[in-house]
Amino acid sequence: MATIVVGGGGRGVGKTALVCGLIAALPEFRWTAVKISGHDHGKTEPVYEETQAGQGTDTARYLTAGARRSFLMTAGDEELGLALTRFLRNPTPAGHLIFESNRILRHFRPDLCLAVAGGSESGRKPSLSTLLQCTDATVKLSDRDRVLSAVSGEKPLFHLASFQRISPPMLAWIRERIPL
Repeated sequence: MATIVVGGGGRGVGKTALVCGLIAALPEFRWTAVKISGHDHGKTEPVYEETQAGQGTDTARYLTAGARRSFLMTAGDEELGLALTRFLRNPTPAGHLIFESNRILRHFRPDLCLAVAGGSESGRKPSLSTLLQCTDATVKLSDRDRVLSAVSGEKPLFHLASFQRISPPMLAWIRERIPL
């Protein structure tokens, strides 16, 4: 089971849209998707499984995109490590995990980490510095699909015209790094 983390600098930069785009573009990975939030979402347990696809919540959007299972994990900074350990010990269906979170990177190293570029300086998450240290590639909305990498060995910057349609070069790059 391989893991991907998608993070970003703030709210509304497109993290959920990118997660959904990856799930839809790579159905053979049989995704289990997890949103990690430090905010109370009105759930009684720290880990809640979403069972209804739709557009009302990020976890419902994951199911709509094709995730096999979808979870919301609500935990503060102190509780996140324990909640994550418990979650990873529980059996999940065969397939890969995709997390939407920056803070997870303080407790866990994924096989692949993607940073969504964008957002305002004033709305930047405190966990952004951790994300930037772990990032394997950056993804940014643009007028057209293209890949920027100035020097061989540099981390790529994928420009996408839409997070709902992942470009063939980005899909090939991910498939090289995440085995089925």
